[in-house]
Amino acid sequence: MLLNDNPSRTSRGQAGQELEAVTDATFADRVLGSDLPVLVEFWATWCGPCRMLGPVLEQIAGEYADRLRVVKINYDENPQTGMSTHVMAVPTMQVYRGGEVVKSLVGARSKARLLAELEDVLSPA
Repeated sequence: MLLNDNPSRTSRGQAGQELEAVTDATFADRVLGSDLPVLVEFWATWCGPCRMLGPVLEQIAGEYADRLRVVKINYDENPQTGMSTHVMAVPTMQVYRGGEVVKSLVGARSKARLLAELEDVLSPA
């Protein structure tokens, strides 16, 4: 028996959703111009905690797609956005609402802890 014998299920889990990658060129449109709140993960390929956080964010993106957009931006490949948002470490997560940062979190977290910290963002307005 194969461990992944259900072709519709990925390593991200049934509720997982691949995160959209934004860049310096698309950040303003996809993040600042969004009607939904946006959680942006600043990450890097060499960052171990970023790799641990990725599946957690993919699950949250799938489960809360109607209330929150979750995107990622490679910090090393997009230095303009990293500098303009004052990100000093990866992983950093910033939540934007109406084009403004409303929450900033540094470091990897469990899904339960991250959801608790995002409760005010995920609550219906």
